[in-house]
Amino acid sequence: MADPINTSKPAQEFFILGLTQDGKQFRPSDWAERLCGVMSCFRPEGSGGRNAHLQYSPYVLPTMLNGVRSVVVNEALRQLDPLAYHFVVNFAKDNDLQVIDACLLPEPGTSKT
Repeated sequence: MADPINTSKPAQEFFILGLTQDGKQFRPSDWAERLCGVMSCFRPEGSGGRNAHLQYSPYVLPTMLNGVRSVVVNEALRQLDPLAYHFVVNFAKDNDLQVIDACLLPEPGTSKT
């Protein structure tokens, strides 16, 4: 089965920032890694292999955005598992976290092949 992430156009993603709507830092400090750990089983069919449980899902990844601990969520998760997608979206809503629609672009000088 082909990877559901469409590589022919920039990935449609959004960022959950570790900041509440009023600008306060979200706690605990490892919240992004915890959320991504919970979502680690959501991956393209056949990926991950024997040690898949030790890897983050390619759809929900921890990152830093301008010095703020964040999670980048790929919209492909919605097609793969709508309930998992809504879990992540509701996590942000329930915790009053800032969400930014975006897409990750490749680093200058690199190419995807």
